[in-house]
Amino acid sequence: MAQDASNQKRIDNLEEGDDLEAWKKANYIVDRDSAYANPYYALQKLKGGNKRFIENRSIYPRQEREAIYSLAKGQTPFATIIGCSDSRVTSEILFDQGFGDLFISRTAGQVTAQSSYGTMEYAILELGTKLIVVLGHSKCGAVQAAIKLPDNPPGHVVTLINAIKDAARTAQAVEGSEEDKLEGAVRKNVVNQVNHLRDLEPVLSRKYQSGEILIVGAVYDLSLGEVVFLEETLQDLPNTSYSKENITGR
Repeated sequence: MAQDASNQKRIDNLEEGDDLEAWKKANYIVDRDSAYANPYYALQKLKGGNKRFIENRSIYPRQEREAIYSLAKGQTPFATIIGCSDSRVTSEILFDQGFGDLFISRTAGQVTAQSSYGTMEYAILELGTKLIVVLGHSKCGAVQAAIKLPDNPPGHVVTLINAIKDAARTAQAVEGSEEDKLEGAVRKNVVNQVNHLRDLEPVLSRKYQSGEILIVGAVYDLSLGEVVFLEETLQDLPNTSYSKENITGR
């Protein structure tokens, strides 16, 4: 919090004009209200935050006490992240966001079920969030388990394997090293999950097809700290009234 307060003080002390504009551009800033109102701007905001994180220039926004007190009155997250429970994949850190910015649901292998669906619908219908990102990651243990297909998986681990095994089988059929097959399965798993959510009735499918919300997929590289948004989930999107103009740094 001290670091965030120091950073905020530095921002407040910037003179109007060139200094502030240069700072926004250098730090890939996207206005938060714009990101909340437009899922394409929200996507730009996530990408900008990850760039800062990769470059070791995180600004740690909205972590001062004043922000915490204000958020006690309510929340307006600009994105929903469907991520893995892996302790190394913390969305607020790798996207350089703060309190109240991201609405997050995490399970091993980012496997979704009824409670997850309700969580996403709540974010859309009650909180007004318009962007959903399915976030997988390299070297995912849940995907690795689905590739191995053990005969007697313990407890409820079998539910994770069953949800991921189609992606694992597809990747295993492709020539390459075991590492390549694992990363291919991670990617395929994210794509499958994105497509599943886009078809999920009654809320997500209708909101997505009408262009009211955006559902995309990404993979986080544990070694590099980079989030790569998957091109196959960014193509052939439904028509929308939202602007797709790049506002990063403005």
